[in-house]
Amino acid sequence: MKVAIIACVVLAIGLFPLLLYKGRGYLAWVLAGALLLAAWALTGPAGPVAFGLVAGLFVLAAVVFGVPGVRRQVITRPLMPVLAGALPRMGDTERIALEAGSVWWDGELFSGDPNWRRLLEFTPRGLTERELAFMAGPVEQLCAMLDDYRVSEDGDLPGEVWALLKRERFFGMIIPEEYGGLGFSAAAHSAVVTRVGTCSPTAAVTVMVPNSLGPAELLLHYGTDEQKAQYLPRLAKGEEIPCFGLTGPEAGSDAAATTSTGVVTRGRYGGREVLGMRLNWSKRYITLGPVATVIGLAFRLHDPERLLGGDEDLGITVALIPADLPGIDIGSRHDPLGVPFQNGPNFGRDVFVPLDFIVGGPAMAGKGWRMLMECLAAGRSISLPSLSSGATQLAARVAGDYATVREQFDTPIGRFEGIEEPLARIGGLTYILNAARRLTLGAVDAGQKPAVISAIVKRFSTETMRQVVNDAMDIQAGAAICRGPRNLLAGLYQAAPIGITVEGANILTRCLIIYGQGAIRCHPHVRTEMEAIAARDVVRLDRALFKHVSFVAKNVVRSLWLGVTRGRLARGPVGAVAGPYFGQLTRLAAAYAFVSDVAMGTLGGQLKRREKLSGRLADALSWLYLSSATLKQFVADGQPARDAALFTWSVQYGLHQIETALRGLIDNFPSAPVRLLLRLVAFPRGAQHRPPRDEAGAAVARGLTDRAAAGLELTREVYVPAATLPGLGRLALAAEKVTRAAAVKAKVRHAHRQLNGARGPALWDAAAAAGVITAEERRVLAEADALRADVIQVDAFPRARFVGAAASESEGTAMPTAGPARAS
Repeated sequence: MKVAIIACVVLAIGLFPLLLYKGRGYLAWVLAGALLLAAWALTGPAGPVAFGLVAGLFVLAAVVFGVPGVRRQVITRPLMPVLAGALPRMGDTERIALEAGSVWWDGELFSGDPNWRRLLEFTPRGLTERELAFMAGPVEQLCAMLDDYRVSEDGDLPGEVWALLKRERFFGMIIPEEYGGLGFSAAAHSAVVTRVGTCSPTAAVTVMVPNSLGPAELLLHYGTDEQKAQYLPRLAKGEEIPCFGLTGPEAGSDAAATTSTGVVTRGRYGGREVLGMRLNWSKRYITLGPVATVIGLAFRLHDPERLLGGDEDLGITVALIPADLPGIDIGSRHDPLGVPFQNGPNFGRDVFVPLDFIVGGPAMAGKGWRMLMECLAAGRSISLPSLSSGATQLAARVAGDYATVREQFDTPIGRFEGIEEPLARIGGLTYILNAARRLTLGAVDAGQKPAVISAIVKRFSTETMRQVVNDAMDIQAGAAICRGPRNLLAGLYQAAPIGITVEGANILTRCLIIYGQGAIRCHPHVRTEMEAIAARDVVRLDRALFKHVSFVAKNVVRSLWLGVTRGRLARGPVGAVAGPYFGQLTRLAAAYAFVSDVAMGTLGGQLKRREKLSGRLADALSWLYLSSATLKQFVADGQPARDAALFTWSVQYGLHQIETALRGLIDNFPSAPVRLLLRLVAFPRGAQHRPPRDEAGAAVARGLTDRAAAGLELTREVYVPAATLPGLGRLALAAEKVTRAAAVKAKVRHAHRQLNGARGPALWDAAAAAGVITAEERRVLAEADALRADVIQVDAFPRARFVGAAASESEGTAMPTAGPARAS
């Protein structure tokens, strides 16, 4: 009897958390309760009345919670108005944004139990032979024509570059071949922008904008057959230059608040009276606007006379407007920090066009916001991440080669720990960005429209570009701040803040979009609950609500168990270097799911306004995705020893960022009891993830210097021009020669004392004379030293250039950095 009692208690205690861990919440407490009642009964309870009362209450609870028909009437229906008051209210624009796009790996992360095998089995598509041929042909030709310093000085791309872009259909990469475009994949589109971005931000922006959110993409998804036939072939060939007018003085982050308007009315167009729209608008920050021939215009359409038979306020509408119509003022330019891509305002006053100019025809009047939201995810996934990836790869190549070539105290600066630190950040963040970009492109090519993920990679990529370029600037120091043909970083430095502000400014993206959309879109139950409450559907709410309760209980147990065991209970699908990190990420995903649910459950609609808290939840979700991509990339590459240091630094950095974000949220949570609960469940053993150790950073830094294989692979998409030109080609050759000469210099250094303490060339001559090195090795040293001396110079210009004289057009000449030039 005693054995049976003990067995019942042990089973109850063991099965309860185990079943919760497996997500079987109802079965967990019913089975555990039944076993405990059985143990009580076996003891022969002295109080049968008490036993009967407890047993009766237990059965009643099991029926109430276990029989859906009873549960709906007793629990769910009374709860519905309470939940309706707690949940955030959504306007039409928010609802449309939430319905747009698709949920992919972000949904797995929100579950708290990501299916890693699913991620590893996903294979992003590679480039086709035709796409590879384009990269090897027109893209290389374009890169060879680009001189970013000259572009900056001239204020525009050269005419021959514009001609090449049109002739080779760079503006038609996303347009299918049947319409005369290239019909490229997202991966190919990204590869082109990334490669061009390593040569010139201006050229990269010019290429990417027509292939991002704009007339071509909108026409492909929503245009009528007539509109496609009219515009797509001309857009593909560059016969039409498109821009897209969304942002205005009053419509920035809140783009739906546009004051640009259209009124349905009758008027004359093309010599006949038609039903159309009279448009008035004011737009700014419009890329390609100054040279556009067709404007994709977003405006709010009104029908005061109800000529279309519907509402008076039809809503946001998108139309294609020829830029040469009377009443349009276009052509002025903004100056975005001196980066001379075409960008400017445009205005329309009483511009009349037929209703057929609406993308998709009159039937699509008022549906523009949905169109924009559905198309924005793909653009965010490709354009800015690709430009940022090109910039970070170039910065990594420049910083690594310069740290190899530049010497102080007779030592390459890359050997100093102060330089190793920024080099490690450059290498690790570039590795993460490359991984996240490729994974996200794979999702887009697989048919996904990852709205939340696209916001994550847009924000991370542009912030990473700023961080990496700043670090590279610090390493080059004075050579980075003197503009001229030799300066490889100034253009990137100028361009970095621009990406931060466009396609959803990063503060907005972090505080409102990533978690604001993610919490509802990606959570397995919240969106269903909100829809059920809005529809007053008790049956649907009941099903979702109690699945949600079980979901929370599951993540409580998982977060505790995995936190105590440091993720060891969550085994990864592979071993070796990457193996342990799957369990650690799973642990943090479970903690994230629990913390997120508690935040939503206790703060409700207030969480939408607590942007510091929602921003930290966005940070944690972002780094869960970025770390997943890092794991995916390293495993997909076969866990090469070449990249082990980069991978280890990157994933450890990501784990630390996730934990920092979650702990920051917990420390600032407004309720003290909830803070205590969150700490106990999410971090039962306290902080577990520290930043990468100094040794890990040193290994990453060494991978970027001395022309190491890891650094060359990391920056393989960088265009390297001829070594005869000042710039990257010359620097790369110098780094190669200096690396080759390092072993010879070591021999000389070892014999330094016996060579009478000479320095520089005199020391090398003495070493050659003493037979320490050969004549060929002496030549290697001389060649490396000459190249090193050349590439560390900076540009200087005649004084007249800076006082507006005619000599301002003279070419820059290299002068030594040691000491000012003497006045004549």
